[in-house]
Amino acid sequence: MKPLSVLLAFFLTVLLSSYSKPKTLWVAIGDSITYLNEHPEETDHRITKGYMTRIKEKFPYVEYYNQGHNGWTVIQIAEAFDKLGVQKADIYSIFLGTNDWWHGNTLGSLDDYKNSTGHATVMGAFRTIVNKIKDINPKATIVLITPMQRGDFVYINDFNNNAVGSYKEKNGQKLSSFAEAIKQIGQLEHLEVIDLYHDPLLSVEHAVKFKWLRDPRSGVYNRYKFPEYTYITFNPGKDEYPYPKSAMDMTYDGLHPSDAGYKEIAKVLEPVFKKF
Repeated sequence: MKPLSVLLAFFLTVLLSSYSKPKTLWVAIGDSITYLNEHPEETDHRITKGYMTRIKEKFPYVEYYNQGHNGWTVIQIAEAFDKLGVQKADIYSIFLGTNDWWHGNTLGSLDDYKNSTGHATVMGAFRTIVNKIKDINPKATIVLITPMQRGDFVYINDFNNNAVGSYKEKNGQKLSSFAEAIKQIGQLEHLEVIDLYHDPLLSVEHAVKFKWLRDPRSGVYNRYKFPEYTYITFNPGKDEYPYPKSAMDMTYDGLHPSDAGYKEIAKVLEPVFKKF
C-alpha cells in the first residue's frame, strides 16, 4: 500500500501544480494615492493597507511594483520616466491627474495625445507614458484610472498644505474634464478605464463625514457637512485639524483614500486581474 500512497501523493501534487497560476507582474504608476500603499506611517496610520496590497491579498499570484511618486503629476512622470526604473510587467496601471489639475497644468486635447505634442499638456504627457510602456512590453495590459473627486484637502502633517476640493475649478479647469480626457484616451487606444471620478461611493459628498471648523460668528467648533463646509474658512495657523478620525469616510483627509476608499478602489480593479 505504501507505493500506492506515494503514487497518489505524486499525482495529487501534479494535479495541484497544474491549477496554480503563473505570476502576474503589475506596475502601478501613480501619485501619493499609490505611494501611500507602502507608507501608512505618513498618514498617522489612518490607513492599514492600500489598493495594491488588497489586490495582492485577493490574487496571490499577482506581484506588484509600486511606482507611486508623492505629489507628482502626469507631466513629471512623463519627463522622468526613463529614470524611474519601470520594470517589464504584464499589467500597468496609470492612476494620475489630480495633481495636474491642482497645479493648473494645461489639460490639452485628444489631438495633443494623437500627435504626441510633448509635455506642455497633460494629454501630450499621457502619450509619452503610454508609448514608453509599449516600448517595454508591447503585449502588456494598460489600465487607466481616472482621478477621484476631491473634498477640501488638509495634510495631516502640515496644515499649511491644503487645497480646495474638485467642486471648484482650478485655473479655469474642472477635474471632471481630466477624467473625461483619460476616458477618451482609453477609447482611442482600446484600453481598460477604471472611472473612479463617477463612482458614486467616491463622490465628494462621501469624501468625509464632516469638517471640524469654527463657527465664523461664535468661534465655537461644529461639524459641517458638504456643501456647508465649503463656505467656511479654515485657518491653518490657528484652527484644529479639521478631520478627526470620526470625520473619516472614503478619505481620511479630504483627498487621500481611507481604508474604505482603498477597499472600493481595489474592488473596481478586481475584474482586471480576474482575466489573468
